[in-house]
Amino acid sequence: MSSPTLWHNPRCSKSRETLALLQQRGVEPVIVEYLKTPPSAAELDRVLNLLGREPRELMRQGEEAYAGVPAGADRAALIRYMVEHPKLIERPVFINGKKAAVGRPPEAVLEIV
Repeated sequence: MSSPTLWHNPRCSKSRETLALLQQRGVEPVIVEYLKTPPSAAELDRVLNLLGREPRELMRQGEEAYAGVPAGADRAALIRYMVEHPKLIERPVFINGKKAAVGRPPEAVLEIV
């Protein structure tokens, strides 16, 4: 089984709070700074499936890049766009085995620890 992983942005307070909460529970996840190392399309698709969400549901709509999201784009095209523009990916995302959770609020990740 793979190690627990956190898609993390150290500049984001929710991401930092989520990491601290996990560490307080004795969980030391593998930290992936997804802005520096974006997930592949296949990995993003897998995590979306684990979350039970569609791509637009994991997009940060307030980001400037969201204006460029192709209208009517299919799932694969939206995922490619998110990989090309990782700022659009909501954060933080905690992946633990075959489960994933978005740390908004940070306590949401505790359901899958």
